Amino acid sequence: MDGDLRATAGDLGRAIGAGTVDPVDLAERYLTAIAAHPDADRIYARMTPDRARAEAKAAAERAKAGLRLSPLDGVPISWKDLFDSAGVATEAGAALLKGRVPDADATVLANATSLGLICLGKTHMTELAFSGLGLNPVTATPPNVNDPALVPGGSSSGAATSVGFGLAAAAVGSDTGGSVRIPAAWNDIVGLKTTSGRLPLTGVVPLVASFDTVGPLTRNVEDAALLFAALEGARPADLRGAGLHGARLAILDTLAFDDIRDAPARAFDSAAARLSAAGARIDRLTFPALDEAMALAGILFTAEAYATWREKIEAAPDLMFPPVRERFRAGAAYNAADFVAAWLRLRAIRAEWSDTTAAYDAVLIPTSAILPPNAARLVADHDYFVTENLLALRNTRIGNLLGVSALTLPSGTPSCGIMLMGKPFGEEALLRLGAAAEKALG
Repeated sequence: MDGDLRATAGDLGRAIGAGTVDPVDLAERYLTAIAAHPDADRIYARMTPDRARAEAKAAAERAKAGLRLSPLDGVPISWKDLFDSAGVATEAGAALLKGRVPDADATVLANATSLGLICLGKTHMTELAFSGLGLNPVTATPPNVNDPALVPGGSSSGAATSVGFGLAAAAVGSDTGGSVRIPAAWNDIVGLKTTSGRLPLTGVVPLVASFDTVGPLTRNVEDAALLFAALEGARPADLRGAGLHGARLAILDTLAFDDIRDAPARAFDSAAARLSAAGARIDRLTFPALDEAMALAGILFTAEAYATWREKIEAAPDLMFPPVRERFRAGAAYNAADFVAAWLRLRAIRAEWSDTTAAYDAVLIPTSAILPPNAARLVADHDYFVTENLLALRNTRIGNLLGVSALTLPSGTPSCGIMLMGKPFGEEALLRLGAAAEKALG
């Protein structure tokens, strides 16, 4: 191990512990690679080199003294530009928040820092996190790792590409309707959507606080487990000996397969077959109430999002990319009684889902029904933006509405992920199952 910038975060951490990688050298290698990368300005909104160097120096001293704070002590990662960082602008990809400089770190950033992780900088994202495509004509649209003409997925677009291009060992993003899982899938990495309420949102710029979650984007499942634990300030899940023999999985036969494109459909079928060959029992499952839950998304997401940002948006609406502004303004159409009724019904559907899936370790669907669209066409064709954005978010939004934890894994086909939906607050069990699935998928 020589500090390979495409090594897993876990391997880098072990090398630091073994004394074969110096955290100061490792941080400098990442900073140098970022400075030299032709698309760095499209991936990172701003760097924090002074902080990174100071944190790396402290990590190196701890390593020499045998006093490392965690398995990732000394490992450099990136942060989506909606996590507050003291004294550094946090603008959430929006001109509306230009010059916003918080006084304190977000709680999850403080937790990770207290365990020795190195903050490289803040990554670009969709405006206020309200699109699954990763397109942002206001600040920057990062390139997709498989084709620079395609969007990277969002809203944690720079987070995913910082890992995909080897410009961070791992990244932290947020997921309200798919914003960790879509860019993870489209850039062939792992993404974990945590359960709403599992990780603190203090110091995180909100979109829809009732659904907002914090989650890691990583090279493998082990890294997701390690980074998740660091964000929580807890011990990592034990992934040793994970296997699929005896695992009970279900494929959700519902709208997740409606209008699915050929490549994601074939990739999902191939991945499911490999999981079955590795010993998992896979059934087919229907859940008619899902259609009703999905119909509630419009009011539940847009009403709260617009209520949160109405004052800022309407004070300077021309600062926003019009299709994103329109998504926010759609929330004005609903009244309070409709909003409360929608939440009451969704809670009942969540209870029904829990009963229906109680016997299964996870439920499987394609992470996205589509491949990443062309960025230029999305800017030029409003109708195309609307239809592709809705399809991009449809499958991931299922997990947000049902209130579960969810994990996307690369399927082996570029920009096609397979999603495992677990139990609410069942991240450790889901990560253990994901580690076994990862082996089976190769």
